[in-house]
Amino acid sequence: MDKMLTAIERRTERYLTKRKQVRQYNKNKKKTILSEIWSWVDALIFAIFWVIIINQYLFQFFLIPSPSMVSTLNVGDRVAVVKNAYGTELYPAGPKVGVGNRRVERDDIITFYNPEYDSKGPVFDIFSQIIFMGTLSFVNIDKNPDGTPAERLYVKRAVGLPGDTVKFEDGNVLIKPAGENDFITEEEFRAANGLSQGPHRSVNMDDYIWLKAYGNLLAYDEKGILNSAPSYLERAYSQMDQSSNISDFYEVEHQRALSETKIDPSNMDYRSALNSYENGIYVPNDHVLPLGDNRDNSRDGRYFGPVSESDINGRVVLRFWPLSDFSILTDD
Repeated sequence: MDKMLTAIERRTERYLTKRKQVRQYNKNKKKTILSEIWSWVDALIFAIFWVIIINQYLFQFFLIPSPSMVSTLNVGDRVAVVKNAYGTELYPAGPKVGVGNRRVERDDIITFYNPEYDSKGPVFDIFSQIIFMGTLSFVNIDKNPDGTPAERLYVKRAVGLPGDTVKFEDGNVLIKPAGENDFITEEEFRAANGLSQGPHRSVNMDDYIWLKAYGNLLAYDEKGILNSAPSYLERAYSQMDQSSNISDFYEVEHQRALSETKIDPSNMDYRSALNSYENGIYVPNDHVLPLGDNRDNSRDGRYFGPVSESDINGRVVLRFWPLSDFSILTDD
């Protein structure tokens, strides 16, 4: 890494020396419109080059695109991400060097590569990231099929660390820390360890009556035996407020797996799926389980599982926009 940075420094010195000589030469020449335009273009290219270098190896500006971290981070907030907090990427989404003991700590707000991202090829992925960084996150050429910006990077909180098991009951988080035998509620765990109180719930807990019924009824419907579903499920589902949203899809899938296992207990795939919900998510070595602070509106580790530390590219340390919400996030 030191050799690479030294090489960059030497090339920059040569470039700056050459630029100085060119400027001195141009002072003795009669200026034209074309030479003036080129002077501005040259300066712009030089500035963009250094913006990309700084974004890749030191820190990156990032625009919060979704409500998954509300109200810790709101949609449209701009934050600064330390890029070498857990090692330095050689190039966007590339291997990291200088990792050493730079490990993710519990409750860090991290940026990582979306495990569900639909890659358009390594060349486009790198090029789009360079454009994104070079424009200070103002330009994202990476689009979904519907025209919305693709989320190549996610911002979440590191909740589960290696050795932890995390499970969810009615949307509430239960944690069994590494080396412990029992689960503890996230609220108790956070209070006992002096962690952030940013994570929160907003869904009406009464909604879980019909949410669970909905998940169970999905299993009967997919089997083509909806008419055989227990009447208590239909009564529970009828309590749904038409203005409500199905917010906790994880619990819906949990309940569907439960009914699928009851309908066909001999199916090992169904039983395996149910066990993953009942037993929780185990976090292996060199991984973390990221969750959004806005628990009822976040696509996070509940759905795609733990992420490798090699896919984590930085730590959010500062919110600088809007100015009214300027804040340091390292001790959030």
